[in-house]
Amino acid sequence: MAIRQLPDTLINQIAAGEVVERPASVVKELVENALDAGARRVDIELEEGGVRLVRVRDDGAGLEPADLPLAVARHATSKIASLDDLEAVATLGFRGEALPSIASVSRFQLASRREGSEHGAAIAVEGGRIGEVAPKAHPRGTTVEVRDLFFNVPARRKFLRAERTELSHIEEWLRSLALSRPDVELRVVHNGRPTRRWRALGLLDTEAALASPERLLETLGEEFARNALRVDHAGAGLRLHGWIARPVYNRAATDQQYLYVNGRAVRDRNIAHAVRQAYSDVLFHGRHPAYVLFLELDPRGVDVNVHPAKHEVRFRESRLVHDFTWRALQSALAETRAGMAAGVQSDAPAHAVPASAPMPQARLGLRVDEARTAYAALYGDGGTAVAIAPPPLPDPGDATLPPLGHALAQLHGIYILAESADGLVVVDMHAAHERIGYEKLKAAHDSAGVRSQPLLVPQQVAVAEREAEVAEREAATLAELGFEVSRAGPQSLMLRAVPALLSQGDVVALLRDVLADLREHGASRRVAEQRDELLATMACHGAVRANRRLTLPEMNALLREMEATERSGQCNHGRPTWARFELAEIDRWFLRGR
Repeated sequence: MAIRQLPDTLINQIAAGEVVERPASVVKELVENALDAGARRVDIELEEGGVRLVRVRDDGAGLEPADLPLAVARHATSKIASLDDLEAVATLGFRGEALPSIASVSRFQLASRREGSEHGAAIAVEGGRIGEVAPKAHPRGTTVEVRDLFFNVPARRKFLRAERTELSHIEEWLRSLALSRPDVELRVVHNGRPTRRWRALGLLDTEAALASPERLLETLGEEFARNALRVDHAGAGLRLHGWIARPVYNRAATDQQYLYVNGRAVRDRNIAHAVRQAYSDVLFHGRHPAYVLFLELDPRGVDVNVHPAKHEVRFRESRLVHDFTWRALQSALAETRAGMAAGVQSDAPAHAVPASAPMPQARLGLRVDEARTAYAALYGDGGTAVAIAPPPLPDPGDATLPPLGHALAQLHGIYILAESADGLVVVDMHAAHERIGYEKLKAAHDSAGVRSQPLLVPQQVAVAEREAEVAEREAATLAELGFEVSRAGPQSLMLRAVPALLSQGDVVALLRDVLADLREHGASRRVAEQRDELLATMACHGAVRANRRLTLPEMNALLREMEATERSGQCNHGRPTWARFELAEIDRWFLRGR
C-alpha cells in the first residue's frame, strides 16, 4: 500500500483521541491553561454534562490578536522553547496539543484580551477549519467555548455516558483541582444553574493556603477533616506535605486519594505502593487509606511527558521517592497514639467507631508456640506476654487528667471505662494490650537486627531470567533481609541462608515475592511484613483475654502504656482500640440543658 501524508484535520482528530476522552478532559485542559495564564478566578459553564457546551472564562493574562491563530495551531506554545525547558517543565500544559485537538472535534471559539489592549479579539474553529480573527469586546482574560463535542466523530460520541455521569467526572476533577489550588476561585454553572463554588481562601500565598484546613473541609467534608493528620517532611531534595487520614477513617475504594507532583494531579503506582505499605500495619484488610499529598522535587527529577493526558509521571530516582514517601507516612502514622486530639478541629461531636469486623487470620504456616519458642531463643524473653506493671496511684487532688483519663470500672470483662477531661473513654483491653505487646516485640527484633539461618543443604530455586538478574544485582539488599543467594545459572539461584524467624515458613515463595518487589519498586518489605504477621500473632496470644478481671491500678497502667505506644489507636489487625464520648454528647442522650 502507498504511504500518504495525513491531512492536518485528521492528525488533530487522532491527537484528540489521546487528549480528549470526554467533556471532563476538555474542562481539564482549558482550566489548566487558565491557571498557567495566572488566573485567580475561573468560571465554568456547562450544558448537558459538557457535551452540548463547555465555556471556560478566566481573568488571566490574555492573548494578543496575532496570537489567536497560533493558539489553535498544532504544537504552538509559549511554555517551552528548548529541550532544557522540556526537561524542567513547571507549567501544567506545555505540548500545544490541547486547543487544536479540542477544536478539531467541536464547534470552537476563542476570545481574549490582554491588559492594556484597547479591545479583544476572537477566532472560531469548526471541525478543524480555522476562521479569521475578528475584533470582539472582552474583559481582560480569555474565554474558550466548546460546543457539540464530537459532533463530527459520531463513533466517539456514542461512547459518552449519561449527562449526570459526565457531570460527575467534571466535578471530581474540579474537586481535585480545588484541593491543590485553594488560592483560586472556581465557579460552576450547569444548565443555567450554579452548582459548585470554591472560594479563594485569600491567604498570603499558595503555601499558606495549602496548609489551611478550610479547603479540606469544603472539599472532602467534615469527617475527613476531623480525622486528618498534617504531614510535612523534607529531605534528600524532596518534600512531602499535605494531609493523611487516621486509620480509623478508611474507605472501601480509592476515591479519596489525591496525589500532586509539583502541583500536577497524577496517578503513580510507585507512590501508591509506598502509601499502602505505610498503612499496612494499621489498616483493616481490604480497606483503603484517604489522603491529599503534595510531592515537591526538582522538575528535572521527574518526567511529565510520558502520558498523552499527563495523568502519569516518571521519576528519575523512583526508589528514593518510594522510600522517602514510605518513611514520611510511617513516621506520621506512628504518632497516632490513643488519646491524641484530632488534626483538624471541628465543633461537631465525636462519635464512637464500630469495631464489629472479623479479625483476619495470620497467613504464615507456623504454629504460635513454635514461633514463641524460636523468638525467645533468638531474642531472649521478648516472646513472652507483656506484663502490666501498676503505676503510682493518681493524686485525688490533681485536677489534670491524662489523655485517656483514669479508669473507673471494667464492663463485661472486655472494656475499660475511664473518665477523661472531656467525657468518657471506652477501651477494648485485649486490642489495646495486643498493640502494646506487638510494638514491644517489633522494637526488640529491630534492635537485634535480622538474623540469618544457614540451610543445612543449600536449595536450588528456579526463577525467570530477569529475576535471576535482580538477585545478582541486589545481593547486598537480599543479605540485609536475611537471604544469602547466589546465581547458579541463567534461570536458577542457590539459596544458602534465610531469615531465622521465618525459616519454618515457605521461604522460597517469600524470596520470589521479594525479587518481584525489588524489580517493580526497587525495594521490598516482604520480610518485615511476614515477620510482623508472626509477631502480631504472638502478641495476640500474649495479650490479656476477655473476662480477665483487672484491678484499677492494672487498668490505669494499660491506659498509660497506650498513651506512650506508637500506633496504639488500632490493634494489629486494624481495629480501633478506643473510643471517646464527649460530655456534651452524653448530656444530649439524657436531654440535659433543655
